[in-house]
Amino acid sequence: MTKAVALLSGGLDSTLAIKAVLEQGIEVEAINFITPFCTCSPKSGGCLISKKVAENLGITLVVKNVSREYLDIIKYPKFGYGKNMNPCIDCRIFMFKKAGECMEKSGASFIVTGEVLGERPMSQRRDAMNIIERESHLKGLILRPLSAKLLPLSIPEKEGWVDREKLLDIQGRSRKPQLKLAEQWDIKEYACPAGGCLLTDPVFARRLKDLMNGNMEFTLNDVHLLKVGRHLRLSEKAKAVVGRNEQENEKLMTFVEEGDYVITKDGLPGPLTVVRGEISQDIKLLAASITASYGKGSHLDAIQVSMKRIPEGGEELLVVKPYTQEELAGFII
Repeated sequence: MTKAVALLSGGLDSTLAIKAVLEQGIEVEAINFITPFCTCSPKSGGCLISKKVAENLGITLVVKNVSREYLDIIKYPKFGYGKNMNPCIDCRIFMFKKAGECMEKSGASFIVTGEVLGERPMSQRRDAMNIIERESHLKGLILRPLSAKLLPLSIPEKEGWVDREKLLDIQGRSRKPQLKLAEQWDIKEYACPAGGCLLTDPVFARRLKDLMNGNMEFTLNDVHLLKVGRHLRLSEKAKAVVGRNEQENEKLMTFVEEGDYVITKDGLPGPLTVVRGEISQDIKLLAASITASYGKGSHLDAIQVSMKRIPEGGEELLVVKPYTQEELAGFII
């Protein structure tokens, strides 16, 4: 039996693409890649919906965490970014190279993807697809079942492993054809049709761009920190992250690293602030005033806050004046 490796995000397109190949008697092994920018990859290890989809389709799912390697794609994308900080072409090349490695190891003959011609403006144009195939060294080995009839013959079609006539000719951004097909195949469980990538989110992209300015050595911890709280730029080399509620305060503490400062209000409920970077006394006072500006007591003329350097710094008490909302706006990233 012919075998294929399929990229499975858990979204509607990838689910339908796999189903279309399974309908032709092809054995499929699915791969789900975890990066720090997926909105659907919990700590438990992979996208839960992709696991459910694989289970429903009766196929094997391999989950691969590529977070550390993926940072270089974000830092130095050969083909640039999209509207925000999404390096979509470089991302696809990276994923296909990884899928190609899996294809060789598993003895599969080709790769299946749910890409739809013209659906995404950066990576799903004809010219972009050609670039992706060339750069990933998989020319002809990528089958896009949802748009195959609109694209040049792939090797699986030329070799007769799949019947081109049973493939589809979907294109454009409308999801109506996919939804109709899902109903026809009784597919009910899949992720949000638009997918979930933080790099396309304007707020997250702005924070990431700020992080990268003058600091290309950022780590996974820095990236995960971008997902929590309010972010404020204190200086070129220092920033503060302020929790919005108790849950965020607790989460922020899980990302605290050696050299960070943690600030809380002394005797008043309120946010926890993590300060990271080059911390002078002026930066300490600035971060203390910002912390005092959120939560209870922010209307007072003076508030005492507690500051401690991680891991073993002594407690430092500072009395500061809270900022107004207008003053805070100048620091928010």
